[in-house]
Amino acid sequence: MNTWRNASLAATAAALLTLTTACGQEQGDASPNGQAVGNAAPAQQPADSGYGSAGGGYGSGADAEAAEAEEAGQLAVQESKKLGKVLTDSEGFTLYRFDKDTANPPKSNCAGACAATWPVVASGNATAAAGTDPELLGEVTRADGTSQLTVDGWPMYRYAKDTAPGQVNGQGVGGTWFAAAPDGKKAAKNADGAGVGEPAESAAPADPAGLSVRKDPELGDIVVDGRGMTVYRFTKDSAWPMKTACTGDCLKKWPVVAPMAKNAVDGVTTKGFVTFDRPDGIKQQTIDCWPIYTFAGDAKPGDTNGQGVGGTWYAVSPDSELIGASR
Repeated sequence: MNTWRNASLAATAAALLTLTTACGQEQGDASPNGQAVGNAAPAQQPADSGYGSAGGGYGSGADAEAAEAEEAGQLAVQESKKLGKVLTDSEGFTLYRFDKDTANPPKSNCAGACAATWPVVASGNATAAAGTDPELLGEVTRADGTSQLTVDGWPMYRYAKDTAPGQVNGQGVGGTWFAAAPDGKKAAKNADGAGVGEPAESAAPADPAGLSVRKDPELGDIVVDGRGMTVYRFTKDSAWPMKTACTGDCLKKWPVVAPMAKNAVDGVTTKGFVTFDRPDGIKQQTIDCWPIYTFAGDAKPGDTNGQGVGGTWYAVSPDSELIGASR
């Protein structure tokens, strides 16, 4: 079965599998896998068709099959120098919206061959990104009966030619496809299609380090994510074997930290730095094999409102120790 991901990630999957086994995880691949879709020669479409023929094609032509819709998991927000804040799925892949869709009422006008190039994001287990309004998330039933994720009414898609997290190759394609901002609007900069034909640009965290260290006046050195938000561990989780005790409604308060590359880390241990394939399908970053989270109650960088909550949630030191927890 085809999926929207590129087969070139298989080597990464194998490497992460080795690391994950060292943490006692009994699951398979810890990274994206599968075959690319829509990489055959584009079908000839009118230049103004708006389905991507001008900048990425329709996929494999009129008979192209749409990729199976995959869930987004824990959404995240990344910062692009050209596009501003960009919404991504749990693996860091950019989410897009289509001008020929409608938000009120929500309706998708991308099906068949179009959906081979622009894979649909299933509603499933999507969780709002930290600091965003969860009420903006919704779903729309497509013509084939499947359910698609919406943000403020706009159906969400990925782009088949984004082959690595952070890429925004779909921005401006056909003058109708745009990276989605966290509120469902078009990413603020370059949203008029001026980016068509420009070199691919990766969306990166505002802070070059996906994880870095901040000196807190009360807690000392603590780990923060790329937005400066405090990172936490849950004492009811386990690293050996790797398990999570935060599921369902717990994740609304404690969003997972999405997977990232080791070179996106500054000053934080990369021991046991692997992706956790959670039982609920969400992919989560770990350090020293411990799953890590942020806290929905932290409204801005520097907040540490999650510290000590329930006697089970604690900020994390650069060497992955719990700060302030009883030993």
